[in-house]
Amino acid sequence: MHALIFDLDGTLVDTVYAHVLAWQGALGEVGIAVEGFRLHRHVGSSGALIVRYAQRMAGRQLSAEQTETVHRRHSELFRQIAPRPRALPGAVQVFGVLRDSQIPCAIATASYRPLIDASLDAVGVGPDTVVVEGNKELRGKPEPDLFLASGKRLGVEAADCIVVGDAVWDHVAARRARMLSVGVLTGGYGEEELYHAGAFRVYGDISDLLHNLDELGIMI
Repeated sequence: MHALIFDLDGTLVDTVYAHVLAWQGALGEVGIAVEGFRLHRHVGSSGALIVRYAQRMAGRQLSAEQTETVHRRHSELFRQIAPRPRALPGAVQVFGVLRDSQIPCAIATASYRPLIDASLDAVGVGPDTVVVEGNKELRGKPEPDLFLASGKRLGVEAADCIVVGDAVWDHVAARRARMLSVGVLTGGYGEEELYHAGAFRVYGDISDLLHNLDELGIMI
């Protein structure tokens, strides 16, 4: 049986640009200025990679204390900018459909609780939904750790898992996990970019995906 593994930000909830502004603000507070469009291209990868990229762009090296401050301030600013994240089209409905059809599914995000609590509430998932979040043991995308851990918790082999994500990082990580992936356009990446990153199909949003699950071999 196939299983679906969903990214969270930009795939299920409309939070990509809130993250861009939060990272931009947090980095600016320690004197690192990075244009929003550049940060957008890295949202979806791990926070550590975003900070690493920003330092490279600015030609500056942050101390461990400054790096910790950036991560803390990003979380604080994000909650201020998006206190009640909005679910993207089809994001609420898809979990009910999959549950009723007994299709295993999970959410895999490099972010973490409590930062993701409001987003999970927006999607309406309960405690029975498998949520794999970033931690020190699991490396963020483009590493495959989050997706591999999701498949393991679902009890489904990697070859039978299908990753759904809005960013190129999702598809690179899925390829490294030896999983099929499909893209959605709700995070701001273009269709061609997602195909080049390894997406098998690209849909407008989760609602569009939901109407075409048979293309993935999932019959409901």
